[in-house]
Amino acid sequence: MDGVSFELQKGKTLAIVGESGCGKSTLGRLLTMIETPTAGELYYLGQNLLVKDKTAHKLRRQKIQMVFQNPYASLNPRKKIAQILEEPLLINTPLSAMERKEKILHMMEKVGLKAEHLHRYPHMFSGGQRQRIAIARGLMLEPDIVIADEPVSALDVSVRAQVLNLMMDLQQDFGLSYVFISHDLSVVEHIADEVMVMYLGRCVEKGTKEQIFNCPRHPYTQALLSATPRLNPDLRRERIKLTGELPSPIDPPPGCAFAARCRHAFTHCSHSRPELNSYHGQQVACFAADLSNNLVVTRD
Repeated sequence: MDGVSFELQKGKTLAIVGESGCGKSTLGRLLTMIETPTAGELYYLGQNLLVKDKTAHKLRRQKIQMVFQNPYASLNPRKKIAQILEEPLLINTPLSAMERKEKILHMMEKVGLKAEHLHRYPHMFSGGQRQRIAIARGLMLEPDIVIADEPVSALDVSVRAQVLNLMMDLQQDFGLSYVFISHDLSVVEHIADEVMVMYLGRCVEKGTKEQIFNCPRHPYTQALLSATPRLNPDLRRERIKLTGELPSPIDPPPGCAFAARCRHAFTHCSHSRPELNSYHGQQVACFAADLSNNLVVTRD
């Protein structure tokens, strides 16, 4: 990560997008403290969660939860579903056995599963059902923020929409805020309120969903959107093909990290790194942001 900063509004979804290796999943692991940040701050309702005290640690554990990409790997195959859902309650709450059971049954109903499923093992469920269980586990402590790392990319296309709609329903019911990590922009367009585009560990563009999808200003964002299929032929975009290799995050080039692959790059880009600046309400890290208008729409 290199200077990534953002705010997450209550009840809203911030989507983090970019190609493989841009730092999306690393950011998710840092937010949940699966990986320890080496610098920076993480504030929740005015309290820095990175300070080393028990109160901050407990608050972080309860209020920020994660749903992982692969439901086939994120559930313990040796435990029944009842044990999987009960575990966070046993560790973090003083609830009685009866209270835990009631909470588990309530959450199972919320994610569309039945009480009879509680005594089965993960391998007895489909991928979509497993991800519903993973979502239920993430909500057992009643978090305010859920980090969803590619939550539907490992699922069949036929069940992706079902899981996305479930997540949106749960967001309404519980007032959840999502950090939704994805490389699939068609999924992001369906669920996001705001979008942050990352490249090589940095934020290169940030704005509302409408701003990013209707008027992308960074050449990298434009290239990502041009690769997204459109059902409506009137909304086809001119395909932008990126050339060159992704630079090494260990030894990034001087200047703009995207300069070697950018169709708008000029000499200044190779020597100076652009910072995020505001353009009509959205933030863009590009010297050519005024030159690169939104994508060309072709009409047959």
